[in-house]
Amino acid sequence: MRLPLAFSMGAVGIAGIAYIRGMDAALASTAQVVYETGFAYTLSVIPLFILMGNFVARAGLAHELFAAAYAFIGHKRGGLAHATVAACAGFGAICGSSIATAATMSKVAYPSMKKLGYSDSLSTGVMAAGGTLGIMIPPSTIMVIYGIITETNIGQLFAAGVIPGLLTAGLMMCGIVWMTSRDPSHAPAGERTSWPNRWKALRGIWGVALLVVVVLGGIYGGFFTATEGAGFGAAGAFLFALARGRLTVKSTFEVLVESARTTAMLFTLLIAASIFANFVNFTTMPGDLKEWITHLGLSPVMIIVAMMLIYIVLGTVMEELTMVLLTIPLFFPIVQSLGFDPVWFGVLIVMIVQIGLISPPVGMNLFVINSLLPNVGLGNIFKGCWPFVAIMCCVLAILISFPQISLWLPSLMK
Repeated sequence: MRLPLAFSMGAVGIAGIAYIRGMDAALASTAQVVYETGFAYTLSVIPLFILMGNFVARAGLAHELFAAAYAFIGHKRGGLAHATVAACAGFGAICGSSIATAATMSKVAYPSMKKLGYSDSLSTGVMAAGGTLGIMIPPSTIMVIYGIITETNIGQLFAAGVIPGLLTAGLMMCGIVWMTSRDPSHAPAGERTSWPNRWKALRGIWGVALLVVVVLGGIYGGFFTATEGAGFGAAGAFLFALARGRLTVKSTFEVLVESARTTAMLFTLLIAASIFANFVNFTTMPGDLKEWITHLGLSPVMIIVAMMLIYIVLGTVMEELTMVLLTIPLFFPIVQSLGFDPVWFGVLIVMIVQIGLISPPVGMNLFVINSLLPNVGLGNIFKGCWPFVAIMCCVLAILISFPQISLWLPSLMK
């Protein structure tokens, strides 16, 4: 019906509760959700991390990250592609948004790759796939939303995403090596950077390193909560952008307006998702679904595999945040009843979202890059993303097979 997601979920939730419990109960439940969401202290982490990411982007730190990575590995065949993945991982550690990471890197990395003669399919595939690292390597808005919906510790979710994020980046680089060795025309080798220039480029990323150490080190070290860490990060990013002369009164206002707009969108979605989840919980659907799955006779791990296959299919035809918000109220009770760690399942959900972001025909990162690089053509972008979809599916299989990859760092925080 072309209704926005928030309105459609909210309408179904209110109508469903009204049908089961009456209109007074539906309105009272909705009012309570709106009030509790608006006044929840833990939810302030969302606008703060969004603000931090917008100040970081305004400060131009992505250019320094890419330049530093290129200085060390740009001379190898496919070096610019490797540098793009490394820069995406670094930018993701201070941004938290996949779309923002992909959009920023398309402006920073693509001109250099085009100048050196990289194929459009490899260039756009690397930028789209590398951009997804922004939601696995903390801070991550998807992890925050998952943590809020499922009442899972956000700090532990952040810790759980570090090793899988680095593993994904590493396997992407292995994939680039394979693609460029199989077809060298994809990516010619660049010029070697002298060591003095390498150290000079490395000095340019001290601001990124400082933000990461302060925010993530403080959260993991137990010095402050995720919300307080987001506050430190937003203040640090503001001061850094101010010190670099990138902020004027007009640009600061633009950053604040953009952050407020994104925050309002996410809060509206969260409120609607909570109303919808309340309706689902009032019904017998979660219990019936759990009972049906139990009677299938599958092992618990195979049930998780089946869920992941459903998510992969949904990710090709549905926007990723929509998919998560609609399915978590159904799947999460089953995961809990099977005795799986909610932190581990949260990492699997983020990996599924990563796959969906670059899965044709509705992968958001693909359309973001297409809108910024209209001359490349959507067909080339689709062609370039498929190898990285396969790589991420391999990472998903590894994470399912070896949960400790995700759970080792969070276990150190308990």
